[in-house]
Amino acid sequence: MTKIINFSESRRSTDDALSDLQSLFADDLQKVEQAIAHHMQSAAALIPEIGDHLIGAGGKRLRPLLTLSAARLSGYAGQDHITMAAAVEYMHTATLLHDDVVDGSDMRRGKPTARNLWGNQASVLVGDFLLGQAFRMMVAAGSLPALGILSSAAAIIAEGEVMQLAAMNNAQISEDSYLDIIDAKTAALFAAAAETGGVIAGASTAEQKALTAYGRNLGIAFQLIDDALDYGSVNRVLGKNIGEDFAEGKVTLPVILAYHRGDAKARAFWEQAVAHPSADSGQLEHALELMAKTDALGDTIERARHYGDKAKDALGLFAADEVQKTLIRLVDFCIARAY
Repeated sequence: MTKIINFSESRRSTDDALSDLQSLFADDLQKVEQAIAHHMQSAAALIPEIGDHLIGAGGKRLRPLLTLSAARLSGYAGQDHITMAAAVEYMHTATLLHDDVVDGSDMRRGKPTARNLWGNQASVLVGDFLLGQAFRMMVAAGSLPALGILSSAAAIIAEGEVMQLAAMNNAQISEDSYLDIIDAKTAALFAAAAETGGVIAGASTAEQKALTAYGRNLGIAFQLIDDALDYGSVNRVLGKNIGEDFAEGKVTLPVILAYHRGDAKARAFWEQAVAHPSADSGQLEHALELMAKTDALGDTIERARHYGDKAKDALGLFAADEVQKTLIRLVDFCIARAY
């Protein structure tokens, strides 16, 4: 039997930059949690119940942290960054609810999805409620530029979902096409979260662009590592269960690389695997063998490192204070999930 692939031989040591970032913003994060809970209130009891299933369970709060960090890097001294960070988390949660319906996912990070527990209709409607509340919060913050950034991101994310839907069950798509999808579907919110923090702080145009570049490149790197994690890792920090994407027939970069580098027999396997997904362990084992033969996972991680380096370089515009240094370490921490 093929062993789950790991990358321990090239494992990079890294510290827990995420925990350090959470500690730096502990007070602000508590206020964000309060804002999240306050805006979850509704006369429809199912809304806070479903919302709490995802948001109330806690989480990394990575995207809100980008907003808080960018605001502090830019010298912000107000309170609107709390509201915007909560809105960003609402947008993220809404996309998760909608994603699981589109993908037909029954599990997310080892837990039943909302659609599994309450059905597709409830999941979509609660996702819509969260988006509506997010825009209410943005309006309350009173920053038209920030509202423009996040509303644009919402449209881009939806476009990314449609692009992914069009590419579903198609192992033949190109790497560039896939990168376009994750740039829209995942990285757009990372970018908007960071840019918004700078905008409400009155950061210069150059600083705003730098924050956007950091968020976007971190988002792409984060998603590529997430893709690799579906096929194995040593470290379970920020990790996921092995084989979730494969069992759902998702076409991710490791699959794309393995497909295009494989022979006719391997390509036939991938075409069958994504067209007719299966949770069969034997199928997953064979997929892992093909990944190993083509170094699809190693190269996926190398792509992630490339975008991670671009994210770190973007922060060179800012003073090397504790927040800036922790954000740079955060990039390595996110990539180190694969080891």
